[in-house]
Amino acid sequence: ETRDAVHLLAKQLDYKPNPTALNLRNQETKTIGVVIPWVDHNFYSTVLNGIIDEAKKQGYMVIILFSGDSLALEKSQVELLIEKRVDGILISVANENSDAHHLQEIIQRKIPLVLFDKTLEHLDCSKVNINDFEASYEGVIHLISSGCEHIVHIRGAQAAEAYKKRFLGYREALTDQGLAFDDSQVYTSEELSFEDGYALAEQALKDHPNTDAIFAMTDLVAMGCLAYCNDHNISVPDQVSILGFSNWFMSKHTFPKLSTVHQPIRELGEKAISQLVSEIRSRKEKEPVKHKAIQLPTSLILRETTR
Repeated sequence: ETRDAVHLLAKQLDYKPNPTALNLRNQETKTIGVVIPWVDHNFYSTVLNGIIDEAKKQGYMVIILFSGDSLALEKSQVELLIEKRVDGILISVANENSDAHHLQEIIQRKIPLVLFDKTLEHLDCSKVNINDFEASYEGVIHLISSGCEHIVHIRGAQAAEAYKKRFLGYREALTDQGLAFDDSQVYTSEELSFEDGYALAEQALKDHPNTDAIFAMTDLVAMGCLAYCNDHNISVPDQVSILGFSNWFMSKHTFPKLSTVHQPIRELGEKAISQLVSEIRSRKEKEPVKHKAIQLPTSLILRETTR
């Protein structure tokens, strides 16, 4: 009778339960924190779509924060998420991430943590990414098999593990195929931007007039290279082949259409959030948490910028 009376009064007063109070009573907030380097980036916006949609299916809300590829800001964002008592955290680490103390703090506080895309091998947590070395290796092997011998590589910041592995894949593909590795044919794009691609293609082709291929770290950089070639009447792929990385939606709308290494961007977000939710539930049920290293498959998408 008391219960019925309470329900009736709640209805008359249009009472709404306080979700925060309910969640704290259950020792969960039903929120997940996500830290990514940038938002104005097709790669991360696609990853976020996968994260948000999958989180919604699992009954979680998502707090999205940006590090601007700054270690200091990444640390501040992690502190904020801990203060917000999120149930778990997803992070694609900043390029300059040489200090993982703030990530160790997440683990020490027993907050489930999953790194995705840009990860740190030495950290004891789950990771979801691709085999950057293998993907790069296969891309360069294709360029060589199509007849290219003087291949310029535009790499990302050297501190990032993913970019380092793509560079190593490029270098090993050359040596495995009997081509000399020339450090002067490697250029670094700090911003990984269209403008960087344009400027570095100009510099590379002036430094090495015999260049017959460019392997770029991202599609956006590759598009900058392609624009430079188009603007200066350099035939692609007859004179210079161009290979990008990621298979962004714009890569099939360039002229000519960009060949690229495909990575399953949306699935990266879906797998990361699924693994995180699994660990959150294991911890809630006081079951052993099983960390996983999940690597998603890549493939070559050959269009019109390679022979």
